[in-house]
Amino acid sequence: MQDFDITFWDLVTFITLGLVGFILLTIVLLLASIPGRIASARNHPDTEAIKLMGLLGLVAIVPWLKAFMWAFNPSSIVDIRRFPKEEQAAIKAENSELKKEEGSIFTQTSSSHSELNKS
Repeated sequence: MQDFDITFWDLVTFITLGLVGFILLTIVLLLASIPGRIASARNHPDTEAIKLMGLLGLVAIVPWLKAFMWAFNPSSIVDIRRFPKEEQAAIKAENSELKKEEGSIFTQTSSSHSELNKS
């Protein structure tokens, strides 16, 4: 790169392209997480599997559509060791633990990021 100076407009272009890329990536991740969010809101017994299938299946579209349909379709499998009310309570407890884990991952990431900024 001889005799090439980076001007103000070059920097504005790079920053704009970076922001557009970040926004597109955010939109794709939000779309991919829709089946998992639906399953979590409906207390689906297979929430974690639907979440994973939604995130990984967006690349091929068909698995994402299957995860989307699965999120609305409750599983008919009931653990025979518990009665249906106990099964629902166990599913709610498992889903709440998954939500706590997600929250703790974000707080750990943000706290480690803030520690890096301090140093």
